[in-house]
Amino acid sequence: MTENLPSTRPLRVLAAMSGGVDSAVAAARAAEAGHEVTGVHLALSANPQSFRTGARGCCTIEDSRDARRAADVIGIPFYVWDLADRFREDVVEDFIAEYEAGRTPNPCLRCNEKIKFAALLDKALALGFDAVCTGHYATVVLNEDGSRELHRASDMAKDQSYVLGVLDEKQLAHALFPLGDTLTTKEEIRAEAEARGLAVAKKPDSHDICFIADGDTQGFLAGRLGKAEGDIVDESGAKLGTHEGAFGFTIGQRKGLRIGHPAADGKPRYVLDISPVNNTVTVGPVEALDVSALTAIRPRWCGSTAAAPGTYTAQLRAHGGETEVFAEVVEGELRVRFAEPVRGVAPGQAIVLYDGTRVVGSATIATTTKATDTVSA
Repeated sequence: MTENLPSTRPLRVLAAMSGGVDSAVAAARAAEAGHEVTGVHLALSANPQSFRTGARGCCTIEDSRDARRAADVIGIPFYVWDLADRFREDVVEDFIAEYEAGRTPNPCLRCNEKIKFAALLDKALALGFDAVCTGHYATVVLNEDGSRELHRASDMAKDQSYVLGVLDEKQLAHALFPLGDTLTTKEEIRAEAEARGLAVAKKPDSHDICFIADGDTQGFLAGRLGKAEGDIVDESGAKLGTHEGAFGFTIGQRKGLRIGHPAADGKPRYVLDISPVNNTVTVGPVEALDVSALTAIRPRWCGSTAAAPGTYTAQLRAHGGETEVFAEVVEGELRVRFAEPVRGVAPGQAIVLYDGTRVVGSATIATTTKATDTVSA
């Protein structure tokens, strides 16, 4: 475990325990390292279900019970904190508003920013804790000058630094990620959990969006925004079909377009643009998804200063690869040019910059420049 909060005394650590295997092993490792650990499960739903739907979702009554059992085995105090109202306001309502505006948000980033390392951390510090510990796969490095850096996990296959790119230097100073510097497979983590007597060792991982347990994002949004019929058009503006709400689409989407007839060239069509103003979805060939540049807003830096103009690598999706970019801050916005065009970049997504394995910062994509526009210009 990386000791990024060195001290002559054991640290008082608040371990966020979701009820899954990663957070349970992280809490166990923190306790084994000699820290004074207290487990806490965040109740993020006002009406939690008794059981999860397969491997989907979290924050259920079942999850809180699993977290409590794990804390009992580890031998640490355990509490449940109700952050449902804050979660609804900062994550769920933001998610709905972003889709309504035609953007594609990442609620996990917002949860890390607003809940786990804002609301939870603020409360933890007020109660005298030194750090918040989670089961994320990432690493905090303490430099000789006392500054801290967020780096990718040792195992790229499990790296979760993308969803932590919103953390600033102050938050990093109070963050512990005991799993981040461990070169082990997920099966080895499960084996460690079993060896420790943790019943969550074989529990399926949660995935997708935690507050949409059945995985039906479109149905979730329709239930809150209502159905609104609009047109599906091609790049020339010709009507190809209709939809029941532009919020049900994302840039780059291919399936579920419900267009009655094929394109003239017989090739698949993809969502190129979503316009909430006139409730129109524009579709076209896959080549039209290529993007050469973007502008991102609300940059947050994993350090004391903004990124200097220069060449970095960027990650655009939680499970996406890296791509080389030139980035600079202009009038408070992040301007990015791609060395090679990238495909399917959507406003509302996060772009996270890296310098090697170090996370430089994160920003929210606002606008994109299509590669075809660059060529024609």
